[in-house]
Amino acid sequence: MPRGGSLADRYRATRALTEALLAPLSDADATIQSMEDASPAKWHLGHTNWFFETFLLRDHAGGYALHDEQWPFLFNSYYEAEGSRIARFSRGMLSRPTVDAILEWRAVVDDAMEALLDDPALAELIELGIAHEQQHQELLLTDIKHALFQNPLGPAMFEERVASASHGRALGWHEHPGGIAMIGHSGEGFAYDNEGPRHRVLLEPFALADRLVTNGEWQEFIDDGGYSEPRHWLSDGWTWVQREGISAPLYWHEGEQFSHYGWVERDPHAPVTHISYFEADAYASWAGMRLPTEFEWEAVARGQGDSPEPAHDPAGGNQLADTLHLLPEGGGGLFGDCWQFTRSAYLPYPRFRIAEGAVGEYNGKFMSGQFVLRGASCSTVRGHSRPSYRNFFYPHQRWQFTGLRLAKDIR
Repeated sequence: MPRGGSLADRYRATRALTEALLAPLSDADATIQSMEDASPAKWHLGHTNWFFETFLLRDHAGGYALHDEQWPFLFNSYYEAEGSRIARFSRGMLSRPTVDAILEWRAVVDDAMEALLDDPALAELIELGIAHEQQHQELLLTDIKHALFQNPLGPAMFEERVASASHGRALGWHEHPGGIAMIGHSGEGFAYDNEGPRHRVLLEPFALADRLVTNGEWQEFIDDGGYSEPRHWLSDGWTWVQREGISAPLYWHEGEQFSHYGWVERDPHAPVTHISYFEADAYASWAGMRLPTEFEWEAVARGQGDSPEPAHDPAGGNQLADTLHLLPEGGGGLFGDCWQFTRSAYLPYPRFRIAEGAVGEYNGKFMSGQFVLRGASCSTVRGHSRPSYRNFFYPHQRWQFTGLRLAKDIR
């Protein structure tokens, strides 16, 4: 997503990209739900539209009537203030409305939104809606990948696009002397409420790896009995491994891995992805290292202390080919390959306050039992992330593009 351009242009570009992502899918593809953590592609299409209809048009466009009074029940996600909704695990039962019917609804909403796009009083809420839809673009891609993976035919969503992973190179380190670091959104541009308030954190001297752990390195972990010995695992993680029969990252099979391009040869130099927090922590222990804290990661990303110049989230055009490449390439930057687990619990920052109204349910109520991830993945819309961005997942979840970057203490 380009950083420049008017709010209206960014709204239109975001809406167009969501529909472009649906274009390769049949109505059957878009309807299936492979697990409760994931949602059907069609549901993402409707939910992002429901957000604008509910929080912008219903409340701020005089005379606007709901397109269908039954559909808020179908497309509300978790907003208790907006009333009852279909159970999450039942979203895959929505054979109706069809994709075409939802696209017609989106056209109605887009037409009505035109009158609001230049209203400065609504700019902040529209910006939130754009960011929300960008999040669901990434979820749509990772959810449909998991759904297509269930098909024994291994169907591809897109024509194959070969990723050029970096050639193998030794692990290097960004050393940081420690001290007081400023953490959180600086107040320039859009940010979610969980990225602030900006505050000070005391860091001990540390080093952060200059690249991500690769598939080849992960294979060494497997070959050394990484999944069969409990000594490197957290207790809950070892229980999870045994209960679920985990022996490799999600989507691995022999020398291949499943992707949006179907089954492809696994590149040993590309970053490992689709691992859980439990796996990331076990690997770090096996390697004699640790996971970074989210504050260490952000300090390096911002170029604080003696760390390198800040690593920026790459901005690009909002076309599918420019926005997403869908295979981690291992370029060495902090953004763009996979979300990186930190050892930090997802908790509120000092002086954090939940916003009033339904939008206050966006982040704050999920600050329990989850871990923070930083950076951005190959399925994150370009320009959507930033050094202060806090992604978060439960420790067993791994259907997202999740990987790891090692850290260590220094004296």
